[in-house]
Amino acid sequence: MTLNVFSAFAVPMAEAHHPEPAALNAALIRLVLALEAQGASYRNPDPVVHQPEGLFESDFDFFSREEACVQELRAFVWSSLGEFLRNINPNLAGGMQGLRIASQTWFHVTRDGGYFGYHNHPMASWSGVYCVSPGEPDPAYSNNGCLVFPHPQMAVNTFIDPANSTLRWPYSHGNFVLTLKPGQLVFFPSWLGHYVTPFHGAGQRITVAFNAWFSRGE
Repeated sequence: MTLNVFSAFAVPMAEAHHPEPAALNAALIRLVLALEAQGASYRNPDPVVHQPEGLFESDFDFFSREEACVQELRAFVWSSLGEFLRNINPNLAGGMQGLRIASQTWFHVTRDGGYFGYHNHPMASWSGVYCVSPGEPDPAYSNNGCLVFPHPQMAVNTFIDPANSTLRWPYSHGNFVLTLKPGQLVFFPSWLGHYVTPFHGAGQRITVAFNAWFSRGE
């Protein structure tokens, strides 16, 4: 008997790694902390998710800045996103010609005790997170400052028995949990819910995030 095991209703995700992130991330850290120090003048004035102590969320125009480190990151993110979309969308296999991108880009600085609650980004098609610095997580805490994607199929745990309780990845019922590394870039569809667990430790956990959507150019 030939058995074909396959996935239906799969969630497309991808990751890329900057080949030499150290210098880029050092410059981004200096810039991000300088902008954070401006306080309310660069903080997101209208957050849609609760902002706890220990979290700073910037305004949503980060990639419009002219600093070399921002433009290097912007080029890396958009080129990687284009490669991802060419891989999964047959209509784009030949390239992204004729498409115009619109976006929101911002950063988070998370210190001890900071977190970000469950949410999604319903007014975009693709979202992503780039890790500038994971901070210095306290090893006494598990899932410390992790990016978590709860299983999006609401009925997946309706009935559990020995035949379905311990399925191998990607068929398992559990959350998808990522401990981001410096230079790691993660893409996901904007509708996919996610959150960041509390960060416990020293230093700052710094990430740059984006939402993107596309239209046909004139």
